[in-house]
Amino acid sequence: QVQLVESGGGLVQPGGSLTLSCAASRRILRVYTMGWYRQAPGNQRELVALIMNGDNTNYAESVKGRFTISRDNAKTTVYLQMNSLKPEDTAVYYCNLNIPGTPQDYWGQGTQVTVSS
Repeated sequence: QVQLVESGGGLVQPGGSLTLSCAASRRILRVYTMGWYRQAPGNQRELVALIMNGDNTNYAESVKGRFTISRDNAKTTVYLQMNSLKPEDTAVYYCNLNIPGTPQDYWGQGTQVTVSS
C-alpha cells in the first residue's frame, strides 16, 4: 500500500505561481503513473495533469501552457508547477498514484489552492 502526502497549497493572487508536491510513502519499483486532479465547489473532480513512467505527460486543456507536471523517481514524488494562476484554478488539488494493470488508485489528502485578489 502507498500513502501520499501533499504540500504546497495556499492563497495566491491571480497571475501568481504556486508549486504543489506529493510524496509517496515508499519507493515504487513497478511502473507507475502519477497525476493531479482538482475539485472546485459544486464541480466534479477533474484531471489536471498526468505523468507516466517514461515522463510522457497529459494536461487538461484549461491548464496547458501554464502548468507543468514533473516527477522525481528517486523520491517517488510528483510536482505541479502552476504559473499564471486564474481564479478558476481555485480548487482542492488531489495527488493520485496508479499502478498500471490494476484498478486501484491511491489518493493524497488534498490541498487547497485559492486564487483570489
